[in-house]
Amino acid sequence: MKSGGKKDACEVTYIDGKRVASVRKKIKPERKIQLLSDTFKVLGDPTRVKIVFALSQEELCVCDIAKLLGTTKSTVSHQLRVLRNMRLVRYRKNGKMVYYSLDDDHIKNLFDEGLRHVEDL
Repeated sequence: MKSGGKKDACEVTYIDGKRVASVRKKIKPERKIQLLSDTFKVLGDPTRVKIVFALSQEELCVCDIAKLLGTTKSTVSHQLRVLRNMRLVRYRKNGKMVYYSLDDDHIKNLFDEGLRHVEDL
């Protein structure tokens, strides 16, 4: 029970069949649900969140990100590989340099919405 003695669940059993049927039609296929779950798991790591935030501001190379986070290039490379495997970031080569950016605007929008949510808490 929550404070104040209020219960956080219905006190009677009543199923609204129309609502259940309406939502059931809108539920995404299991594969998409799993991919979304995996995306949120990947973003559950503070280091990766910092990297995504940095890349939402500017395209950066591994050295830049390592300096920004105060960590090693090896650590950053590992985290970028995880993010890249989930198609959250991408890279481009320019001579000997490799620059990372967010994969697309959906990632930036997802991240921005998440930030707005926690700033309102």
